[in-house]
Amino acid sequence: MTMSAGWYLRRLSRMGPREVGGRAGDAVRRRRWRSARPDCPSVTGARFTAVLPAGTIAAVPPDAAKRLIAEADRLMYGHAEFFGVVRDDLTDPDWWCDPKTGRRAPWGYAFDVPYRNEDAVGDIKQIWELSRHQYLTVLAAAYAITGNERYAERVAEHLRSWWAANPPLRGVHWISGIELGIRLLSWVWIRRLLDGWPGAAGLFEDNTVALNQIWHHQRWLAAFPSRGSSANNHIIAEAAGQFAAACAFDWFPSSARWRADALRSLERQLRGNTFPSGLNRELATEYHGLVLELGLAAVAEADAADVPVPASIRLVLLRMTDALAAVVDSRLRPPRQGDADDGHGLVVDGTGTDRWASLLGTGDAVFGRLDWWPTATGTDVRTPLLAALVRPYAKDGTVTRPSSRPAHFADAGLTILRGPGEIWCRCDGGPHGFLSIAAHAHADALSVEVRHDGVDVFADPGTYCYHGQPGWRQYFRSTLGHNTLQLDGSDQSVSGGPFLWTRHARSRVLAADTSEASDGGTARWSAEHDGYQGSVHRRRVELTAASQELKVVDEVRGPRRAVQLAFHLGPAIAADLTDNRALLTWTRDGEDRSAVLDLPGELSWQAHRGETAPPLGWYSAGFGRKEPSTTLIGTGFTEGAEGFTTVLRFRG
Repeated sequence: MTMSAGWYLRRLSRMGPREVGGRAGDAVRRRRWRSARPDCPSVTGARFTAVLPAGTIAAVPPDAAKRLIAEADRLMYGHAEFFGVVRDDLTDPDWWCDPKTGRRAPWGYAFDVPYRNEDAVGDIKQIWELSRHQYLTVLAAAYAITGNERYAERVAEHLRSWWAANPPLRGVHWISGIELGIRLLSWVWIRRLLDGWPGAAGLFEDNTVALNQIWHHQRWLAAFPSRGSSANNHIIAEAAGQFAAACAFDWFPSSARWRADALRSLERQLRGNTFPSGLNRELATEYHGLVLELGLAAVAEADAADVPVPASIRLVLLRMTDALAAVVDSRLRPPRQGDADDGHGLVVDGTGTDRWASLLGTGDAVFGRLDWWPTATGTDVRTPLLAALVRPYAKDGTVTRPSSRPAHFADAGLTILRGPGEIWCRCDGGPHGFLSIAAHAHADALSVEVRHDGVDVFADPGTYCYHGQPGWRQYFRSTLGHNTLQLDGSDQSVSGGPFLWTRHARSRVLAADTSEASDGGTARWSAEHDGYQGSVHRRRVELTAASQELKVVDEVRGPRRAVQLAFHLGPAIAADLTDNRALLTWTRDGEDRSAVLDLPGELSWQAHRGETAPPLGWYSAGFGRKEPSTTLIGTGFTEGAEGFTTVLRFRG
């Protein structure tokens, strides 16, 4: 995908004067760096001291260690899967090759590489992911647990290969700050986990090539921070990686300055990226997880290096953890909201480890769980490693944590209705993403997401892709691609590109009674948005415990307009549609379950599944993966303030 002149003009229109000036300075600096790349200053007497405390590895649960070692052995044989693409070339990887398309990114000055053009480069996400070196942190963790040097030797072999193939400022791996920041964090943990290996110092602090790479990564991050409308999760990764490296690899004349600057940025950006309630402002749940992981990893480095951090950093991470505990369903699954690209801040666990249970486990170890938290029964490697470094949270009488489970997050416009039979319903009445471009937002105002015992019934279809497939990117972030109402075939918010929205629908919650309906009562929510110019879409949701019934009422105030009302069913749901009634069936833990869905009779209903021209009826469980699922679409016209009523009744 190559960006047009029109895209650049639209992108420029979303920037303020300060951001424009900063980006102009970046452009000048890039031209200067092309011909004047400085050398890394000489380093003598460097030593790595940010080691794990004695006994840490012994605290790793046996089942988590077993999963990790199984994953490490697959990697040793060269096998891995990234974004739905299975690879068997990891014994000797080509760092510049996209395994999905077979294309190799061109060589040259980093800022000249057209990384958005898949025809020239390939799928940039596939190329970048391997070079985050998070698979190497898994191998390093396997060495730390087993003492088997073959894992350490493979790590060293791959790092030396990468450093030789990717000299500073050359090629695709020197383009994006988030990649440099996460890579630095991986290198810190690799060095820590390999500390008992005789070759660790020779790989890092006694290796001029490694020192050159570490120094240039930090110099790059200091020079080119994400700015203004791009200061989302990217700048958190940049600051966290810079800070971690400046703490653990504090061997350079600039280390103290880099550390102080990164800490200031991290504190400011964590606050800026997080609502006071603790939810991430991008309203994209996986980025909530990414930012929380990055923040915890940064605090671990600060405590390991005895570097004081502002209390506000720990407070933001505490609130993020409490918010996560509040929004997950009965199976510890958080909402599927906004973009999701499977990005992680620190990976030291094997396949099958529950990311969200892991984060709640770490939160318990670091902050202490509250009585209303759900029980996180999973085990992982990362929690004992982080808990060994992060100082336990010191209770502060000025900090008040929720005494009961929050269900309505007014600042984020997110509301969770809960009912019997593990009914879980997310209602979206929040802002359209974060900052002026709302890069990771979807056009999903007033959408609902409904689960029964953790099974997607009304599903958020997910993300699937970012670059290279504009039709699919458009579908998965469209209004029709969510459980909400579309007018005149248009999205509620106007897209200006794959990570750019030029007009944002404004939503507001009108009422939220979030009682859990455990006494047979009814929980209620209502909201409206102005995304359809000349009309207002208002939605009311009611969850009644006694009847296990969910009612959704949609009203459109304004002139007569064409309407499409969508309900996307999860991939486990089979639907038998007759007129405006659908029988929904699925199986959970070997038990057959069902529900009846009565759809508005004023609309004409049709089931769609796995269609491609245009896309409709798809579910993406993870980045790069999609599967057919059933979508029910009702078509017709609005009639003044008359509402469309949908009723979902769970059986048993």
